[in-house]
Amino acid sequence: MKLSDYYDRFKQMGHEKTIDRGDDLLREGDVATQLYFVERGAVRLWHNDDGRDITVQFFFEGQVVSSFESFYLRKPSLFSITAIEPTTVTVVDGEALRQALEKEPQLMAVFTDYVCHRFIDYTQYFLNRIQDSPEARYQVLLASDPKLVKRVPKYELASYLGITPVSLSRIRSRVKK
Repeated sequence: MKLSDYYDRFKQMGHEKTIDRGDDLLREGDVATQLYFVERGAVRLWHNDDGRDITVQFFFEGQVVSSFESFYLRKPSLFSITAIEPTTVTVVDGEALRQALEKEPQLMAVFTDYVCHRFIDYTQYFLNRIQDSPEARYQVLLASDPKLVKRVPKYELASYLGITPVSLSRIRSRVKK
């Protein structure tokens, strides 16, 4: 089973919220007390490194997002979660989720599996950032997730790839040739 198989259960635990592009679900430094199921739209998980924007991941319809480190440890988040387009989410209270996870071992197993896959994604992201050239990172992303490349604003895509928008423009021009 997957986390999405429990979607209706989570919807019953939460409430819908709609936010505009540029609005935050979570701000860096706040403690994550909620999980968000993206119904429509898209958000990004990002970190402010002394004014430098570092996008770590994007989340779209059917995906779950939170600052899991903050949520789990109940400590201030190192990340913000911001809408990159008008977005509707189901907001699930953390305490209600914790209680459901304690009562339902199968739900706990599915949730743990989801978090493990997120960890694997982060590990791959980290390795790509230190091993691959910016152009190689772009080409891998273009091959593996062309919808993301088309949907995400270019300056946020550049942030995700660890380059400037100008560098991304140059890379895109070379790749098109």
